[in-house]
Amino acid sequence: QVQLVESGGGLVQAGGSLRLSCAASGSIFGVNAMGWYRQAPGKQREFVATIASGGRTNYADSVKGRFTISRDNAKNTVYLQMNSLKPEDTAVYYCNADIQRYQLAAPRYYWGQGTQVTVSS
Repeated sequence: QVQLVESGGGLVQAGGSLRLSCAASGSIFGVNAMGWYRQAPGKQREFVATIASGGRTNYADSVKGRFTISRDNAKNTVYLQMNSLKPEDTAVYYCNADIQRYQLAAPRYYWGQGTQVTVSS
């Protein structure tokens, strides 16, 4: 069993900051890429940022320069530091991780349950 548990969401005013965390736990041999996606009401889930196990990062154009993704491999945890938040950043944010459960197992993607981020104008 593998679980991804997010935390750190909440209500913030425009221009403010939040830091999301997502910890992977359970039977884990290795964690490859980890990332964040978000889904606003009435919209499809969209990519926000990813980080490879070696630290290479990739961002959606809409968050570049404002959001920073990082990870702690020892803790199987990924973070999303969100600065200069805008009302259009309001969404449920989901953590995603490519996890190998056993040494000879194929990795697969797991999702967290989501955490609400609301940015007021």
